[in-house]
Amino acid sequence: MAAALRVLGVEVSPVAQNRVVTVAGVGFKGFSRPQSPVFCGNAGTAVRLLMGVAAGQPFVTVLSGDDSLSKRPMRRVTKPLMAMGAQIKELNGDGLPVEIHGGDLRELRYESPVASAQVKSAILLAGLVGGVHVSVVEPYPSRDHTERMLQFLGVPVRRGSAAEVAIDRSEGFEGFDAVVPGDPSSAAFLLGAAIISGRRGVCVENVCLNEGRIGFVGCLKRMGAHIEFEQTGITLGEPIGQIRSRPSELTATEVWADEIPSLIDEIPLLAVLACHARGTTIFHDVGELRWKESDRLNLLVENIRSVGGSAEIDGDDLIVHEMRRPAEGKVETAGDHRMAMAFATFFGVRNASVELSETASPSISFPGFFGLLDSVINS
Repeated sequence: MAAALRVLGVEVSPVAQNRVVTVAGVGFKGFSRPQSPVFCGNAGTAVRLLMGVAAGQPFVTVLSGDDSLSKRPMRRVTKPLMAMGAQIKELNGDGLPVEIHGGDLRELRYESPVASAQVKSAILLAGLVGGVHVSVVEPYPSRDHTERMLQFLGVPVRRGSAAEVAIDRSEGFEGFDAVVPGDPSSAAFLLGAAIISGRRGVCVENVCLNEGRIGFVGCLKRMGAHIEFEQTGITLGEPIGQIRSRPSELTATEVWADEIPSLIDEIPLLAVLACHARGTTIFHDVGELRWKESDRLNLLVENIRSVGGSAEIDGDDLIVHEMRRPAEGKVETAGDHRMAMAFATFFGVRNASVELSETASPSISFPGFFGLLDSVINS
């Protein structure tokens, strides 16, 4: 995201671990016309949010990504942006790159066919930079980081039903200081490892506790896991605090469609944990997993089977059965960081012998993951 913003004329200081990052804002209309395609790497959130920003700029922006990102569906974002008046040229079907001819936008009320925070945020940001009223209605509430942050900064945000959000025209906001909390999706892998393979518990501090992001906690509680959280503060309108877990015996559960948006990124982990649960666990309506960094739905089934487990797909439902013997075999991660981290939790399970096809991908979202995982399962 930082590199992409620099191409658009925004000054962003170097980004590194444990450092302060400074962004010199340019206002809603102060972006510069890029002289080359804006490359977003593997960052699906970055490219989709930038589509919304680019739609309201008076110039042409080409957005591109790596091979994986280029195959992910973008029409779910470009369609509502075109309904607002942006002219968008597809250069690779329903993928990347896309060419966005931005400019004056019109207001929109959009009923999204998918519950997606990325789609919703792209529309909200387009309305913000375009100076027009927009509202988004989803089939289920998705993550609400964007609207929480905008409201905290003084943007008029209105919520209708539980799955509808709207913003009114804003003249802008002042610069601000903020602490970015830890990512609950990253924390989940360490917490899960402690549940099935840790010798003691683990506590992750200063992590975001947004209820739209910690659905995995409620799911694991239903499965009998010893896991709990405690709020200690608020930043940018987000509750933050600590999450603790410890070794637990698990039982199967059912995860329903309206829960999926709050735990979509944790399903690979939950599926692996379900292998250790008594009975059969069913994840309903998880077809969206086919469009992540990999086809996670099919890859999960293939990998669970490859290590000696049993799983299948029924339409858009994922079904995982209890494993009757220690996991043994090779896992194909397809370069997907969450797939690698999920199956890495097997490393500390007694008598398990699991090999990953690669170990580089976790650094995409969680540098130092394997060192921390080792401390959890061997402490």
